Amino acid sequence: MSAKENLLYVGIDLGTSQSAIVAANGERHVVDSYVGWPVDMVARKVVKKPVLVGLEALENRSLLDLHRPLERGQVKEGSEKDLAAVRELLSHLVGLARAGHQGPVRAAVGVPAEALRVNRQQLREILRGIVDGIMIVSEPFAVAYGEEALLHTLILDIGAGTSDFCVMKGRFPTEEDQRTLLKAGDSVDELLGTLIGERHPEVQLSPHLIRSWKEQHAFVGAPEERIVVSAPAHGRPVEIDITDELRTACESLLPPLSETLIDLIAAVEPEYQERVRQNVFLSGRSSLIRGLDQALTAALAEIGGGRVTRVADPVFAGANGSLAVALDAAASEWEQISEPPA
Repeated sequence: MSAKENLLYVGIDLGTSQSAIVAANGERHVVDSYVGWPVDMVARKVVKKPVLVGLEALENRSLLDLHRPLERGQVKEGSEKDLAAVRELLSHLVGLARAGHQGPVRAAVGVPAEALRVNRQQLREILRGIVDGIMIVSEPFAVAYGEEALLHTLILDIGAGTSDFCVMKGRFPTEEDQRTLLKAGDSVDELLGTLIGERHPEVQLSPHLIRSWKEQHAFVGAPEERIVVSAPAHGRPVEIDITDELRTACESLLPPLSETLIDLIAAVEPEYQERVRQNVFLSGRSSLIRGLDQALTAALAEIGGGRVTRVADPVFAGANGSLAVALDAAASEWEQISEPPA
């Protein structure tokens, strides 16, 4: 086997709430972006592991020093434990993708556009010793590359921490072609929790409970049915109707997303604006909010109309695109970082 054939290429979408990896060997996994260490000797005896990652960490969070180390799409600053948590998360993802592969690994990692500028060196150091070569690309660019939507298109990738925009002009995007907003899934969760708490102060809420309701029922526009959920109140389960609160929280995304879409399209050269308006693609887990594509399509009516389409696989679109970048990249475009950290 040649050195080229022995390489394993992977694409990673490093997300605030969930991270995904797709490998050239066919492996694909999505993992909750949580890492936890047992808090004491009793917890260590119960979990029987030195560190837990993903859903396993979430399900055992009462026993753990739990970390969600990515905030607004970036590695949290000032905490060695958060840096260690990102390293554990990435090591876990690469381990899943290896599936027994013993050769070198090259990883293309998709991050929000803002994190691309701020966290590039930090990610290099975190990945040192986990992979042998690295490329860091913006998430919306990775989506565009994977969808082969490289000319006269606009990508909107909506995750938990950020909503990332990228206008594709048939070349690598510049900073002016990209935009990052902090209005995304987390901001919906925060507003939803506040609204439900105001209307039902007797109910006990947690961020994880709020997020699960949103992920199951999120919508914009007229509701198809009333949304009733169960929550504890004074130790007893009660049913509450959260339809209006959920709609308000989800629709809070529409003004900033619509405004930014329109601003970016208006900055495109006039003869290409019509094509871009007709080729807006949604990706990311928060793009699964029911009716969001139709609502954003309607918002484009004020600039002549357009079409917003959700990609076929929103959860893996970023990782798929990162893998496509990895497979097409020339050897000179890889940073070699195989040695472990000092």
